[in-house]
Amino acid sequence: MSVLAAGTAPSIATQLFGSGLIGLREGLEAGIVVMILAAFLVKAERKDALKWVWLGVGIAVAMVAAIFLVIHYGTSTVTGLTAEVIAGVASLVAVAIVTVMVLWMRKAARTISHDLKAGMEKALVAGPIAVLTLAFFAVGREGVETALLMVGYAENTAGSAWPLVGLLLGIVAAAIVTVLLYFGAVRLDFAKFFKYTGIFLIIVAAGILGYGIHALQIGGVLPGGSALAFDISDGYDASSWYGTVLAGIFNFRPDPTVLQAVAWVVYVVVVLFLFLRPVSAPTPAPAAPATDTAPERTASPTPDETVS
Repeated sequence: MSVLAAGTAPSIATQLFGSGLIGLREGLEAGIVVMILAAFLVKAERKDALKWVWLGVGIAVAMVAAIFLVIHYGTSTVTGLTAEVIAGVASLVAVAIVTVMVLWMRKAARTISHDLKAGMEKALVAGPIAVLTLAFFAVGREGVETALLMVGYAENTAGSAWPLVGLLLGIVAAAIVTVLLYFGAVRLDFAKFFKYTGIFLIIVAAGILGYGIHALQIGGVLPGGSALAFDISDGYDASSWYGTVLAGIFNFRPDPTVLQAVAWVVYVVVVLFLFLRPVSAPTPAPAAPATDTAPERTASPTPDETVS
């Protein structure tokens, strides 16, 4: 693509760090999902269903890889203004979907363990296909978010393969952490982890938004391509460590257009406000009134919470 922030690919270390952090964050989300499902089946003495969980996970991973390859390599085969328009539209779609998923996880994090276990309990009754489908969608949701983030992120690295390497390293690290969490070898403050990495993803998405807007301006779809908000190119060293970090991770340009700058600020302010505002606790269901004639019942045991 021709709208690289610095004109060349960022440093290898920058590409590895940015994509690696995305892989760690998204991989850990998916790993926690798999851990909850696997722990539930083990505690319920239904290890026979684990193979359907792993099959669903495998299909989800294959789907995510296919999405990434189709979008990334599909757009790389197109040149000229058409390529800019395609890249711009793909970036805006990626930002929209990632934003929805990040905000959804903010609310769902509190009840994800309970919801997954309840879903698996129903799936076990329905049969193997239901178990496979539950695992597929649970992991695929996180995977699609990762693929979309990486498409927008990798567009700024001049076709380099290092972002993919960093992503894979991050996913491997997430898998190791997930295993250690499962066996109780390490403890992690999930609330803080997902809060700070969520902020990071929002800033990354804002950069992808700016990238997409600039691509559409170059393609003639959006106006204002020559109206610059500011231009610090003379005093800005794009090849320096800070230049490669800002360009490689956050898609920063030293000469953004007015529309880019306004969109970036509005997106960050609005989405961070929605993401950081307190989450209201779910309202408990009213207890059924007790009657003297009702027989006393003993509640069936439930598996212990794997993730609080």
